[in-house]
Amino acid sequence: MKHKLEGVCSKEVSFRVVGGKLRDVKFYQGCPGNLQALALLLEGMKVKDAAAKLKGITCGDKPTSCSDQLAKVLEKIVKTAK
Repeated sequence: MKHKLEGVCSKEVSFRVVGGKLRDVKFYQGCPGNLQALALLLEGMKVKDAAAKLKGITCGDKPTSCSDQLAKVLEKIVKTAK
């Protein structure tokens, strides 16, 4: 499933959650090298841990980043799972 991102170069992110862990993270548009590396680093990470690590990261003079936007999506998933 694709999730919309706001205020950043990447427009969407998709991933699966299997056993509470991230799988197949993919960003659409944005900085391809950095986002591909981020996706590889997140593979197999617990959703809660990923959200905690990525939350609050900014990009340049923007108040958010692709990482921060993903953290917001992940936090919503954690809240709905409860």
